[in-house]
Amino acid sequence: MPAFSLEPEQTAWCAELRALAADRLRPLADKGEPGHVNRALLTELGRLGLLERLFTSGALDLCLMRESLAYACTEAETALALQGLGAHPLHAHGTPAQRARWLPAVTSGTAVAAFALSEPDAGSDAAALALRAEPEGPSRWRLTGRKCWISNAPEADCYTVFARTTPGARSRGVTAFLVPADRPGLTGTALEMLSPHPIGVLDFDGVPVTEDDVVGEVDGGFRVAMGTLNLFRPSVGAFAVGMAQAALDATLAHTARREAFGGRLRDLQTVAHQVAETALRTEAARLMVYAAATAYDEGAPDVPQRAAMAKLLATETAQYVVDTAVQLHGARALARGHLLEHLYREVRAPRIYEGASEVQREIIARELYAEQHTTREAP
Repeated sequence: MPAFSLEPEQTAWCAELRALAADRLRPLADKGEPGHVNRALLTELGRLGLLERLFTSGALDLCLMRESLAYACTEAETALALQGLGAHPLHAHGTPAQRARWLPAVTSGTAVAAFALSEPDAGSDAAALALRAEPEGPSRWRLTGRKCWISNAPEADCYTVFARTTPGARSRGVTAFLVPADRPGLTGTALEMLSPHPIGVLDFDGVPVTEDDVVGEVDGGFRVAMGTLNLFRPSVGAFAVGMAQAALDATLAHTARREAFGGRLRDLQTVAHQVAETALRTEAARLMVYAAATAYDEGAPDVPQRAAMAKLLATETAQYVVDTAVQLHGARALARGHLLEHLYREVRAPRIYEGASEVQREIIARELYAEQHTTREAP
């Protein structure tokens, strides 16, 4: 399927998702407490079959879900995405016992999953992880250290935790572990952040893990992490596109009815051209996101580069579109509870998490030079 063309069934499904988000998910989101897991919202996502679809569909479907939900209810989008991010390593690399224990509960919304990669001194540089997995007999370890800026922490029921099993080995010495929240020695603290979703710190004080908790292979955790991020990075872009489209539509409606200087705002060329620019950038970002997701689904070799490009362009675009929308709305957009005030707080974080914009540029450049080197050496 060409990346720039959705089938009628997909377009209809997106419209259905936007309606569900507005009618059934938005009321539950409004009842939730900012900064905390909304379990009622997760249960409804499970009841609608959307959490299960995280693990039965491809990257393009994931992008369509995130974009459509973000348009009408960013809280529902984020709840869905965090479940997928936290549990995808189990789905892709977990043992049969791990999957049987956790995936049914995750897909029903009765268990909350989290992806514990970042640390105070290892955010963008994931290979610099310092959380120690200290050997304690054959196939047993104790986790000691701290994870920081972990979404759904400290309220999640299980964590995919990335720890250093081989000191000094950078990316080749990291292992992924499945750690239930009730494991002794594991504690957490919530953080108050700009964006309203739950995020916190996890402290590991000799938390026991065994080979039964290993996700994938010992010292193979970096591949687990990067495989998860390659799938979810384009969909972060889709989240951003959904927010950008919501801001654009709000701006179209506002400038079409707002009277100023003897006419409507839309009649002012400077306003009309700004609206046109936001529409142009939003559509360009959408197409790049769809292209990256399609490349992932088709097993293309350049997925890391495409995923980085999609996340970079879409998140930077959404920041621009929302900021422009706020400017064109004026002071009313900054009032607490206004759609754009909400989007303004939501749109900033995606430029940082799952690899900051600067990291995406580094990935793109590295992949380009690697491709050039390979081409030059080819016979």
